[in-house]
Amino acid sequence: MSTKFFMANKRISVLFPKVKDLGKRDWGKEELLVLIPKVLSLKKLFIKKGKKGGLQYHHKKNECGILLKGKLKIRFEKKSGSLKSPPGSVHQEEALSNCIIIEASSPHFNDRVRVEEKFGIKIKSGLPSTKKREVKTL
Repeated sequence: MSTKFFMANKRISVLFPKVKDLGKRDWGKEELLVLIPKVLSLKKLFIKKGKKGGLQYHHKKNECGILLKGKLKIRFEKKSGSLKSPPGSVHQEEALSNCIIIEASSPHFNDRVRVEEKFGIKIKSGLPSTKKREVKTL
């Protein structure tokens, strides 16, 4: 959907993108709310009670989020005190109740390095690690 405005004799289009389902995950589901190519992605994460994402870090992706609903445990290798994960920061979210998170990040969709084995944890499922050269910017 788009709306047209006029400003200083210029025609400006404002887009209201449709939400894109990014698929079911072991921990819940993920929706893309907005993508500004090469700048920002805004996603809505639904994490089921008792589920957790992979223990991971990102090569390039810089992300932050806000918990809209539920109770969430956040693990960091180095304590940062916020739901902000700069590149290289090991992190994991675990839902203590059903959770909804809005996540803003740089638009690197396949950027993850799983590190469970480094901490003696078996990887049971989830998306695989990617190499830095494989990371795509949308």
